[in-house]
Amino acid sequence: MKLLITAAAGVAFAALLPAMASAQTATSGTTFYGTLGYADTDLDHVNLGAIQGRLGARFGQNFGVEGEVSGGVKDDHVNVGGTDVKVKLDHQEAIYGVGFLPISPNIDLLARVGYGHTEGSGSVAGVSTAVKGDSWNYGVGGQYTFDGVNGVRVDYTREQFQRSSGGDANVWSIAYVRKF
Repeated sequence: MKLLITAAAGVAFAALLPAMASAQTATSGTTFYGTLGYADTDLDHVNLGAIQGRLGARFGQNFGVEGEVSGGVKDDHVNVGGTDVKVKLDHQEAIYGVGFLPISPNIDLLARVGYGHTEGSGSVAGVSTAVKGDSWNYGVGGQYTFDGVNGVRVDYTREQFQRSSGGDANVWSIAYVRKF
């Protein structure tokens, strides 16, 4: 499964390369955008939800950077050795380099690669422990603007946590997009 997801992200990024290499853009200058939405995270069979916000800068038509912050709003319970453990996402932050492939004036495909930090907790019978992890992240998605300024974005991100933290997360998100 990991190989399949990695291959899919690689193919999507490779599809963006010709457009990114062309450097001839119809749009010049830097534009800014923000998103606000919901992210569903599957981490080792734990399903968590978060409100997610992003702020980004787009340089021309094909390149950008964005920062992302999430706060947990949906917890989960898992059975560990016959004990019910409550698992919670406290917060997550990440920064990404983004490649955009305009399909039409209102539709963009995107690929992104970045680095993130996640903090969560697990509790049982009133005893809680914190869990922290840093991850390399990559993903693909698309966005559609209704009027050139307001729109919707859907994307998938794979978070590969460093070995000391263990585990990998699959994050699906949907968000309102506002271009400034």
